[in-house]
Amino acid sequence: MSMDVAAWNSMYNAMHAQSDRRPFSAATLGRILEFARPHRRLLIGFLIVGVATAVTAVATPVLAGRIVDAITAGGPSAMIIGLAALIAVIAVAEAGLGTFGRWLSSRLGEGLIFDLRTAVFDHVQTMPVAFFTRTRTGALVSRLNNDVIGAQRAFSSTLSGVVTNAVTVLLTLIVMVGVSWQLTLLSLVLLPLFLVPARMMGARLAAQSREAANHNAVMTDQMTERFSAPGATLIKLFGDPRRESVEFAVRADRVREIGVRSAMLQTVFTNALTLASALALAVVYGLGGWYAVTGRLAAGDVVALALLLTRLYAPLTQLAGARVDVMSALVSFERVFEVLDLQPLVTETDHPRSLPDGTAELKFDAVSFGYPAADKVSLASLEEVATLDHRGGAEVLHELSFTVPAGAMVALVGSSGAGKSTIAQLATRLYDPDAGAVLINGLDLREVSRTDLKRTVGMVTQDGHLFHTTLAANLRLGRTDATEAELWEALRRARLDDLVRDMPDGLHTVVGERGYRLSGGERQRMAIARLLLARPRLVILDEATASLDATSEVAVQEALAEALNGRTSLVIAHRLSTIRSADQILVLENGRIVERGDHGSLLDAGGRYAELHRTQFATETDRAPCCAE
Repeated sequence: MSMDVAAWNSMYNAMHAQSDRRPFSAATLGRILEFARPHRRLLIGFLIVGVATAVTAVATPVLAGRIVDAITAGGPSAMIIGLAALIAVIAVAEAGLGTFGRWLSSRLGEGLIFDLRTAVFDHVQTMPVAFFTRTRTGALVSRLNNDVIGAQRAFSSTLSGVVTNAVTVLLTLIVMVGVSWQLTLLSLVLLPLFLVPARMMGARLAAQSREAANHNAVMTDQMTERFSAPGATLIKLFGDPRRESVEFAVRADRVREIGVRSAMLQTVFTNALTLASALALAVVYGLGGWYAVTGRLAAGDVVALALLLTRLYAPLTQLAGARVDVMSALVSFERVFEVLDLQPLVTETDHPRSLPDGTAELKFDAVSFGYPAADKVSLASLEEVATLDHRGGAEVLHELSFTVPAGAMVALVGSSGAGKSTIAQLATRLYDPDAGAVLINGLDLREVSRTDLKRTVGMVTQDGHLFHTTLAANLRLGRTDATEAELWEALRRARLDDLVRDMPDGLHTVVGERGYRLSGGERQRMAIARLLLARPRLVILDEATASLDATSEVAVQEALAEALNGRTSLVIAHRLSTIRSADQILVLENGRIVERGDHGSLLDAGGRYAELHRTQFATETDRAPCCAE
């Protein structure tokens, strides 16, 4: 490794070292080794190649010295040619070892990245909805990118570097001391001139790097929010583009200034280290040359010492920063393990039971539930707060009991915050109750397999979320094996087939981020089409028409009639048209059922439902023409 490369590596490691310094943990090391175990053959091969590379690095300077001695002594040309040929062979071997080592490093590093990323991705998917409502997406994605890459460097770079550099330094010092311990000692006296700048300037560069990273993170957040469809719309409606531009420019200018200062520090840093190396070489050539002239040292030994010195300073510098590398890697691993250590609130039993075929009956049996506190489902670092909010656990539902008979429609109404959506989340097992049980056909959902539950229960939410992919891919989330004919049939039943046929790419039309190429009503009908394709036996509608205009609502209601036909349904109502024909209406207040009955009987009772009807569920004929939706 050249001096410039060594200088750059030292500076890079100092700049990118984690500021978090945690004590070494044997438990963390054990978990790291568990991740490395499947790659142990690659790891062993990688270390062997590193040792072999270190040996070749020392052999070449020694042979070069022998050639100089042979030349000055007027030795046989065959010997000189033979030594030169041996140097060429070693050079070829060194190149081959370097290439093979790089292949091993890539296989090892990328394999570890794959294992860590898939482990984190799979684990995050098991987390409750509360985790995603609290976590900043960018911070979570960073764990899958920056921290995972930082962790894999422990194997693909740090570990190999420590072994290779340690062997190189040991062999080089042994050879140098054997040639001339006096010159070796004088060379090492200059070592502080090489390492002290690395410590001093490295710390300054690290501080500037962290500041630039913080500004970049803020700029990224601003761009992510403002470049999304709803964010861009909000700025156009209410924001001031000039103010947004000024805020962005201030941060970008700060990053620019830091970049200029960092570039100058890097130049001074590299030049200082190069100067220290040159001074050490001057000592070797000057004092070594005098030794050679006075006959105390062979000329070839002077050349060998000079070449060995260039091979010594680079690995010494790398070893000096090894602790920083190791601690940075440990911090990256621990940040990854933080996510993996979060315990999912909803887990599948070891021996899940299958739901029997036929129509589904839903029952809530004395269910009580309170949303978990932040410290149960999240991390302060993922929320980017100093400490997590420990509040939580207050009951939202209180010993709630009701039954949705097979094939019946039951509607839930009530004030905002009464617990309607919480019931829907419990019925789909996004959460488990704190007390009581949610049952389908007499089986506690905690005993049912996830596959069976997803096949049995389908839900349409208010926002009708779609992924940034094709219409066909969004539909097949409900059934991955659905044929194109089945997709068209679901679209027909959802009153969307004509719209999709008119699109240039038909089913292969990309809907855009969150489906924003479609209107609100079209997105809702897409969600209903997905539900129809999945063919669940129990349908849950969580205010599926709440935010639609009258025209869109008519189309969605027609599609919903198809979706609910012959199925058990639990409908969280916002519009009267959704619940008028319900077999039973449950009125919720503060997590308790305060009234039960059908539409007519509840109106006649003149209670809470009648009050809600007058204020929130007025019929279309009751509204003034100017206010009709």
